[in-house]
Amino acid sequence: MSIDITLTPAQKSLQHEARAFAHDVLTGVVPATRDIAGAEARAMATKPFYEKLIAAGFMRKSIPVEAGGECSGMIDAAVICEELYSVDASVTCTLIGSVLGLYPLLLAGSPGQIAELLPPFLAKTGAPLASFCSSEPGGSANAGSPAPGEGVRTKAVLDGGHWVINGRKQWIPTPLGWDGKGADLLTVVCRTDPDAAPEHAMSVIAVPRPTPGLVFEHAHDGMGHRAHLSTRFRLDNVRVPVGNVLGGIGGGAKVAEASFTATAALVGILGVALMRAAFAFALNFAKTERRGGIHPIIEHQAVGYALADAKTTIEAARFLSWAACKALDDQSPGAAELAYQAKIFGSEAAVKVITDLMRVVGIDSYDHELPLAGLLQDAVVLPLFDGGNMGVRRRQLHNLMKSEGYSPLTAWGGE
Repeated sequence: MSIDITLTPAQKSLQHEARAFAHDVLTGVVPATRDIAGAEARAMATKPFYEKLIAAGFMRKSIPVEAGGECSGMIDAAVICEELYSVDASVTCTLIGSVLGLYPLLLAGSPGQIAELLPPFLAKTGAPLASFCSSEPGGSANAGSPAPGEGVRTKAVLDGGHWVINGRKQWIPTPLGWDGKGADLLTVVCRTDPDAAPEHAMSVIAVPRPTPGLVFEHAHDGMGHRAHLSTRFRLDNVRVPVGNVLGGIGGGAKVAEASFTATAALVGILGVALMRAAFAFALNFAKTERRGGIHPIIEHQAVGYALADAKTTIEAARFLSWAACKALDDQSPGAAELAYQAKIFGSEAAVKVITDLMRVVGIDSYDHELPLAGLLQDAVVLPLFDGGNMGVRRRQLHNLMKSEGYSPLTAWGGE
């Protein structure tokens, strides 16, 4: 793996474009949604902002060039995520959730499946949504385990030329679309062979809109991402053609792991984005506030040291995440290890750094009149979702280190 990670002129242009869009458009999301009661209503109020994001081409810019999009690699995705998420987590999370929903199609779909299902997401119109439907009530860290401890209980049974899907999913981003009738595409992790070994028991099945049998159950009213909708829903006898399996029957575990490995590096960047926003506010506060003293509080060593530690952590998290992104693009042997580390480090660092910066600002940071409380609310979920750090990500690293032939030098290409 190359040590040099320098943004190309095209990536710098993308960075400036995303930063300008976030400043011009996404700064309006919180004022437009914070006083709205109800998770569903708040999320619906973001649709105009999401439509502008689509019209500006950021969905296309998140889809690989090979599939007809404009994304040249994971570094592109990281640049977009950092700029957008640092200004508004909710609408950006809706975009990221849709990109994750497309990953099984992009990673494992046949050319015919991609040609059939991807076009709505390449168009710079409307508000297309995709959802990766993996998590279930009761948790799915043990996704492939056999009964009675299986994490994935949703079943798909063949009936002639169709799969019939029954089960429940939760913590799924916008699976029922903007109108309750279904997202444009669901990629659903199902148990297709209950008697098979765990690694071959599951499949990922594409469920395009419109499909009857999607039943809303609950809108999660989360601590953060206040205007992003995450729901629990049910699939009741949902029928889709037998050819809608992505990656082959029994290939679901590999498809899901590959999809979540790709997004792990981006969760690290989401942590960077929140830390960056918190640091910018705290730095300006420290330079301009005297808090009853003679000098701005940045002149105090304790404040200066806290800011220095925060900035060091931000840069470390960004470069670890970028290194993971580049390794994924290069298909380096250590890519998965770096991605898991980026997710764990970046997400947990965000919670700590923002909390430390709130101490710099003091009690005023606890009021939503300032941005830090909201940034912390958004940060708290990062160690928990996209594969929780305790239940999934550390286990993946643990298993990797236990594997035969593992070398601690592989991640950075030191062998």
